[in-house]
Amino acid sequence: MSDNELGLFLRTRRESVTPAAVGLSAGPRRRTPGLRRAELATLAGVSVEYLIRLEQGRDRRPSPPVLSALADAMRLTPSERVHLHRLTKAADPGFSCTGGAPPNRSVRPTVRAVLDRLEPAPAVVVNRLGEVLAYTEGYRRLMEPTGLLDDPDSANLAVFTFADARARVVFPDWDHVADEVVAALKQGPFRADPAVAALVDELTVVAGAEFTGRVDTIPSLAAATGVTRLAHPTAGALRLAFETLDLPADDDQQLLVYLPADAATATALDTLDGRRPGALRAVND
Repeated sequence: MSDNELGLFLRTRRESVTPAAVGLSAGPRRRTPGLRRAELATLAGVSVEYLIRLEQGRDRRPSPPVLSALADAMRLTPSERVHLHRLTKAADPGFSCTGGAPPNRSVRPTVRAVLDRLEPAPAVVVNRLGEVLAYTEGYRRLMEPTGLLDDPDSANLAVFTFADARARVVFPDWDHVADEVVAALKQGPFRADPAVAALVDELTVVAGAEFTGRVDTIPSLAAATGVTRLAHPTAGALRLAFETLDLPADDDQQLLVYLPADAATATALDTLDGRRPGALRAVND
């Protein structure tokens, strides 16, 4: 984790809650995005001074009742509540869930068999560094023209996003994609992991403030599902709905599956795959 992930998470979530969502009036002179500290403190039944200490990192071990009150006041989702709990546990030094193990680059045969069953959908297995470890032929056909797989043995989603100029063309929403890449890198031990620290140093050099600024301001909670837009070099504009599936903890890997988010994308993917129309149906059908 970075130095004050708990405080960063609390502040960003506080600022994302609109007054109307918690039954408050915005008022004519509001300049603070989301809730003011005083408003959240009142809703959660804590003092403003204590909330400031939490956000500034001067107190990193709030009690379970305080955590619950803050989570209720900010209307956190179940995944956000789990993440909040993990952040308080991460404040205790001396224990790492990874145990110092290097990033796992070996994909189990059963996982590869799952990939085979997912054809022709684009799907990929990555580790905590964002390294591309295994993928379907559908993913290869989708991403090979973008440049991500120029060197399949060293393909890395984070490096491609920040260090390859083609990524800014491929991802029309590059800023959002970059935010999510940083959030994903920060979900684990982050700089306490030597392999992640080395990658962070590399990205700091090649991307500068566009990377380091995000490290300082993006909370460590990447979206597990959503829609990604691609400006594909041959297939044109694509909208891909994605699902992120965590493999068992010993694998320390994720399986990302992409499906067409609309009929036009479904047709484009069928064309890329050389299949008859309808092989991949849009998820909104």
